[in-house]
Amino acid sequence: MPPAAKRPLAVLFACGLNSVRSPMAAGLFAQIFGRAIYVGSAGVRKAELDAFAVSVMTEIGLDISRHKPVTFEELDDWEGLNFDLIVTLAPEAHHRALELTRVSGIDVEYWPTADPSAVEGSRAQRLGAYREVRDQLLARIRQRFLTRSTGNE
Repeated sequence: MPPAAKRPLAVLFACGLNSVRSPMAAGLFAQIFGRAIYVGSAGVRKAELDAFAVSVMTEIGLDISRHKPVTFEELDDWEGLNFDLIVTLAPEAHHRALELTRVSGIDVEYWPTADPSAVEGSRAQRLGAYREVRDQLLARIRQRFLTRSTGNE
């Protein structure tokens, strides 16, 4: 397997506020990999955990209600940025991750992901936007981390 295709030992998901996309992604990732791969999440800034994010994750049996949003800097202070891979889900998180990893061996991947909190409308419409993001993140995680090379390329 080429080095780029090796499965990382620690993955950080990052977005703008660490209140919707990155905690959802980290929860989904942890459900798939358990303790086999360390996962964390952070944001450029932080806000309160989004109730719609908690709700749509609960629908699939995942409880992210205890998640405490943190910034990149807080994470670095508490445990260091000891990750093999940072997956950014928002442009501002991508720029910040690139700044922080300029002189490190940490890989950074950008997965453009819509912010469901920007969707207006009825509760059902808003929940639909969160479900769509959740399902897109799950598909992307599976594609990126579970797809195996056949060796016949």
